[in-house]
Amino acid sequence: MSIVETPSAVLGGPSLPQERRLVTSIPGPESRKRAERKAQAVAAGVGTTLPVYTVAAGGGVLVDVDGNSLIDFGSGIAVTGVGNSAPRVVEAVTAQVAQFTHTCFTITPYDSYVEVAEALNRLTPGDHAKRSALFNSGAEAVENAVKIARHYTGKQAVVAFDHAYHGRTNLTMGLTAKNQPYKNGFGPFAPEIYRAPLSYPLRDGGLTGAEAAKRAITMIEKQVGASNLAAIIIEPIQGEGGFIVPADGFLPALAEWAAANGVVFIADEVQTGFARTGTMFASEQFGIVPDLIVTAKGIAGGLPLSAVTGRAEIMDAPHVGGLGGTYGGNPLACVAALAAIETYETEDLAGRAREIGAILFEKLGALRDADQRVAEVRGLGAMVAIELVDENGEPDAALTSAVAAAVHAAGVVLLTCGTYGNVIRFLPPLSIPDHLLIEGLDIVAEALENA
Repeated sequence: MSIVETPSAVLGGPSLPQERRLVTSIPGPESRKRAERKAQAVAAGVGTTLPVYTVAAGGGVLVDVDGNSLIDFGSGIAVTGVGNSAPRVVEAVTAQVAQFTHTCFTITPYDSYVEVAEALNRLTPGDHAKRSALFNSGAEAVENAVKIARHYTGKQAVVAFDHAYHGRTNLTMGLTAKNQPYKNGFGPFAPEIYRAPLSYPLRDGGLTGAEAAKRAITMIEKQVGASNLAAIIIEPIQGEGGFIVPADGFLPALAEWAAANGVVFIADEVQTGFARTGTMFASEQFGIVPDLIVTAKGIAGGLPLSAVTGRAEIMDAPHVGGLGGTYGGNPLACVAALAAIETYETEDLAGRAREIGAILFEKLGALRDADQRVAEVRGLGAMVAIELVDENGEPDAALTSAVAAAVHAAGVVLLTCGTYGNVIRFLPPLSIPDHLLIEGLDIVAEALENA
């Protein structure tokens, strides 16, 4: 009998049993039926990584309609850092939905939007005066950060970097580097977007961070010109591009050059933000204070919310009415964010991310030492990846796909990434218990050994 037929058998949130349990193949028969239904109702371009249909989630597991309990190494792409249905989030949203669900903050405002802005102004790097504006998604926040930078500087050009991922809207597709599946056939894209080389230590031929920054700055100066450049936007650690951690000194050199040349430095911390890397924001670990910082994903415990936070004089530059949107800073998402932020702070989830990272590096480091196909283990905190290569050291997307498929079949939700499709990324919820983390990593090791 399926879980759908016996909903009372399913507990949610942290009360969910923290175990991997397979009662059918993955995906099971009920999930396969739903996949057929999806094919008839949902646009074909909306794909799924692992077509198991979820009925409950919490801690470090997802439960599907067939009663399988899967280890979660994805967190909905780094969204459920506090865990699915975290108690504070559930309580806050339940209370809010009974009061009111929407007014549009730009029509009749409410306190929770202001309180989220105050929290972001307090938590983000730097002790300067700040302002925040709230939106719905990471892509929307990135677009608004670019709007704000252009308005403030009176310039148009924007520089993004190799391997970047900033979203799927027209402007953010232009900023995103990877063609397939994000850009192919969707152009033309927004103008005045340029690309510079990133620091990619594994493939940079030994360049230091300072040397990689000099290479990028030279290209920017020669091909764009600081007098035309409104902003540089960069992920402190690349997300979809492959969890690339730049060499020490790369980001500070870029930020210093931007400050000296009247260029707004935008940190896209959509994936790295909110304790994921072992500090509230990854920028802290690189010693940079962005002019603007973009957040989303882990901000609200699974509800859609994003933000741009930055220097008051930059954020205040656009005219009244120039920023906003119907759903931006929805009251349900705002109270969820306040509850999530309280959870991050009171439960020291940044510290928990460091503990998870230590286990990831220990287990994956042993894998690297035993198997030359693991070219590198990299990341910070609970944002870690392995890059897989063939015997010639070239990216091996086929091996990566085979490992992921085997891990999925064994009941672990695992994500891949990278420009070359050869990176496996680990993004467990910060609520995952150690025993599930270790069990899932052992399954990955076995899959690689047998691939």
